[in-house]
Amino acid sequence: MKVEVISPSAELFKGEAQSVTVPSVMGPFTLLEHHAPIVAILEEGTVNVTDDKGEQHEFPIKGGFTEQHDNNLIICAEI
Repeated sequence: MKVEVISPSAELFKGEAQSVTVPSVMGPFTLLEHHAPIVAILEEGTVNVTDDKGEQHEFPIKGGFTEQHDNNLIICAEI
Protein backbone atom coordinates (compact mmCIF):
# COMPACT_ATOMS: atom_id res chain seq x y z
CA MET A 1 0.00 0.00 0.00
CA LYS A 2 1.11 3.58 -0.56
CA VAL A 3 1.85 5.43 2.67
CA GLU A 4 2.54 9.07 3.48
CA VAL A 5 3.37 10.26 6.99
CA ILE A 6 3.37 14.04 7.02
CA SER A 7 3.46 16.86 9.55
CA PRO A 8 3.01 20.61 9.04
CA SER A 9 6.80 21.00 8.92
CA ALA A 10 8.07 17.85 7.17
CA GLU A 11 7.35 14.75 5.13
CA LEU A 12 8.43 11.92 7.44
CA PHE A 13 7.81 8.92 5.16
CA LYS A 14 6.57 8.38 1.62
CA GLY A 15 6.59 5.00 -0.08
CA GLU A 16 5.25 1.46 -0.14
CA ALA A 17 4.60 -0.37 3.12
CA GLN A 18 3.55 -3.84 4.28
CA SER A 19 1.90 -2.59 7.48
CA VAL A 20 1.41 0.51 9.61
CA THR A 21 0.48 0.59 13.30
CA VAL A 22 -0.99 3.83 14.68
CA PRO A 23 -1.92 5.03 18.19
CA SER A 24 -5.61 5.95 17.82
CA VAL A 25 -7.79 7.38 20.57
CA MET A 26 -9.71 4.05 20.54
CA GLY A 27 -6.47 2.08 20.98
CA PRO A 28 -3.63 1.12 18.64
CA PHE A 29 -4.44 -0.72 15.43
CA THR A 30 -2.58 -2.00 12.38
CA LEU A 31 -3.45 -1.25 8.78
CA LEU A 32 -2.56 -3.74 6.05
CA GLU A 33 -3.01 -3.78 2.28
CA HIS A 34 -6.70 -3.82 1.25
CA HIS A 35 -7.82 -2.57 4.67
CA ALA A 36 -11.38 -1.27 4.76
CA PRO A 37 -11.67 2.51 4.35
CA ILE A 38 -11.17 4.25 7.69
CA VAL A 39 -10.64 7.67 9.22
CA ALA A 40 -9.26 7.79 12.76
CA ILE A 41 -8.05 10.38 15.25
CA LEU A 42 -4.57 9.72 16.60
CA GLU A 43 -3.22 10.36 20.08
CA GLU A 44 0.30 10.70 21.43
CA GLY A 45 2.39 7.63 20.72
CA THR A 46 4.43 6.06 17.96
CA VAL A 47 3.56 5.36 14.33
CA ASN A 48 5.32 2.17 13.23
CA VAL A 49 5.80 1.58 9.50
CA THR A 50 7.12 -1.68 8.05
CA ASP A 51 8.19 -0.76 4.53
CA ASP A 52 8.04 -3.03 1.49
CA LYS A 53 11.59 -4.29 2.23
CA GLY A 54 10.66 -5.28 5.80
CA GLU A 55 12.54 -2.37 7.42
CA GLN A 56 10.98 -0.74 10.49
CA HIS A 57 10.46 3.03 10.77
CA GLU A 58 9.22 4.68 13.98
CA PHE A 59 7.79 8.18 14.28
CA PRO A 60 6.84 9.59 17.70
CA ILE A 61 3.77 11.83 17.38
CA LYS A 62 1.73 14.10 19.65
CA GLY A 63 -1.54 13.51 17.77
CA GLY A 64 -3.18 13.81 14.37
CA PHE A 65 -5.44 11.80 12.09
CA THR A 66 -5.22 9.08 9.48
CA GLU A 67 -7.22 8.09 6.41
CA GLN A 68 -7.03 4.79 4.51
CA HIS A 69 -8.83 4.37 1.18
CA ASP A 70 -8.04 2.27 -1.91
CA ASN A 71 -4.63 1.16 -0.58
CA ASN A 72 -3.58 4.77 0.05
CA LEU A 73 -2.84 5.67 3.65
CA ILE A 74 -2.21 9.25 4.74
CA ILE A 75 -1.16 10.10 8.28
CA CYS A 76 -1.21 13.78 9.22
CA ALA A 77 0.66 14.07 12.50
CA GLU A 78 1.77 16.68 14.96
CA ILE A 79 5.35 15.95 15.99
